[in-house]
Amino acid sequence: MLPAVNLRPAFNITRTSHVILTVADLRKSREFYTDVVGLVVSDEDENSCYLRGLAEACHHSLVLVQSQDGGKCRRIGFRVFFDEDLDIAYQYFRGRGLPAEWAEAPYQGRTLHVSDPIGTRIELCATMETRQRMYLHKEKHKGAYAQRLDHFQIHAPDTYALCAFYSELGFRNSEYLTHEDKLLGAFMYRKGTCLDLAIVPGLAPRLHHLAYTVPEAHDIFTGCDLAGIYGYPSSVERGPGRHGPGGMLFVYLIDPDGHRVELFNSHYQTIDIEIEPVRWDAATLSTNVRWGLPALARWYSVATEFEGVPLTEPVEKPNPETLESYIRKREEAAQG
Repeated sequence: MLPAVNLRPAFNITRTSHVILTVADLRKSREFYTDVVGLVVSDEDENSCYLRGLAEACHHSLVLVQSQDGGKCRRIGFRVFFDEDLDIAYQYFRGRGLPAEWAEAPYQGRTLHVSDPIGTRIELCATMETRQRMYLHKEKHKGAYAQRLDHFQIHAPDTYALCAFYSELGFRNSEYLTHEDKLLGAFMYRKGTCLDLAIVPGLAPRLHHLAYTVPEAHDIFTGCDLAGIYGYPSSVERGPGRHGPGGMLFVYLIDPDGHRVELFNSHYQTIDIEIEPVRWDAATLSTNVRWGLPALARWYSVATEFEGVPLTEPVEKPNPETLESYIRKREEAAQG
């Protein structure tokens, strides 16, 4: 059911690193990510803001860029282990007819821009400037105390095909979601926990969400409370709830530009080679949750587009249970 994994890939991607988002109002977006999510500012100017989680030593995991065309994603970033991995990656992507070009990126070492087969824009780097970790500076903590960027979820027109591409790059599945022998969700990792990249079907390529860990379960509720206090009550889009895959407590928030960010309370290790992926049957799973109501239809259909990348319809349009369909079924059952 799952593609074979190359356990000795050509170059070594180690983890999810950072994401670059465009925003219409830099000040407003900065306040959302510091006051609600709980990130700290590493550096900023009139056009950009570099943020990181409290447990992150590397300079940034989120870059906000002022743009008239706010609400887009410029790049998702992954780290590679050695600088020479970048040279190998350059040849790897070029050899497969995929875009690869060198780029300059502030606060990073050599940086490579590539795209996967569906056009997802990716930034690879091996090194980044460091700053002091702030997790012990309790007097400076705000928001939900986000600790570190953990993973991305992206849409793909064909989940299996894109899963096969990343499997060749050494990504392994911790869990996966199927229905009638079709792969609906691939939850893939490199860093030794259960997720760095989730792939689900949909109009693509788009970034469904970025996700930060928080230290305690109650910090998820703190993020919701602060969203309400700071004028974003409707930004609490889904949850709190508990995922089936991964088993994490979660909430999804919508930032001022429509980007979706998940806050969750960490997950298990997957370092050992004998760990097998866990299969979930979509027919017996209510929108990937152990408890909590199904997601609104917009949670499945709305996502952040990559800047300047054309969209492709999915091979088969997903038809998940939504909050709207769940309520309709309950009403029909009550009447009938």
